Amino acid sequence: MGTHDPTQLNRQGNDVGTQYRSAIFPLDDAQRAEAEAAITRWNAENSGEAVTTIEGPAEWYSAEDYHQEYWDGEGQRNPYCLATIPPKLMKLRKSFQNKVKA
Repeated sequence: MGTHDPTQLNRQGNDVGTQYRSAIFPLDDAQRAEAEAAITRWNAENSGEAVTTIEGPAEWYSAEDYHQEYWDGEGQRNPYCLATIPPKLMKLRKSFQNKVKA
């Protein structure tokens, strides 16, 4: 929940649709419990209610090859990606700087 607004239903900024929903996909019960706790914490610490759903467990599918490492290749030449990804990366790094290895 550190790089998007979890109160936006079925959207991330200008991108709209259920494929842009705020969702967590736990692999097991322990991850589900952590996700539930994170949503509860977020709701207690912020105004607005998170619409983030917890879905699954479900079968996981790898993305197509052209999506793998997209930002490191094609994404660096895509104007939309250049406008949206760097600010999210900066926010993510700032929010979790104490967890990033030097």
